[in-house]
Amino acid sequence: MSTTAAPHGVAARPGIDPRGPQLAAALTSVVLVAVLLLAPGPAAIALLAAQAAVFAIGASRGVQRTPYSWLFRTLVRPRLAAPDDLEDPAPPRFAQAVGLGFALVGLVALLAGIDLLGLVAVGLALAAALLNAVFRFCLGCEMYLLIKRATAH
Repeated sequence: MSTTAAPHGVAARPGIDPRGPQLAAALTSVVLVAVLLLAPGPAAIALLAAQAAVFAIGASRGVQRTPYSWLFRTLVRPRLAAPDDLEDPAPPRFAQAVGLGFALVGLVALLAGIDLLGLVAVGLALAAALLNAVFRFCLGCEMYLLIKRATAH
């Protein structure tokens, strides 16, 4: 998903450092593990609501605007070499929307007392976050690209 120079006469899309979403996935994983360990209590619901808010910011405003991105830009990025390539922000933004969907299902289920559904939704979100955090494989990003290819004319 690296961005390269745009063709002549086409404006280049801004790219993001791919290590930022990877750190965000690691932080998301920690939050979701805590949710699973604390569920179905109020602390789990509060943490899941906070993570849903982070996903909502990422989905609506872009991953570059999330608190996790701020942490990356402020604390981590200054200590790293420049990335080899930049990533299109659209796939990670879509992935945030997918994460938001799972977080909302989990949140509503936990609030409604349907704990098994809530835990499964959180577990699925955790699995996707871990794939990105550990292997830099963004499941939501891959879904975005498959949908984009399938709907291309």
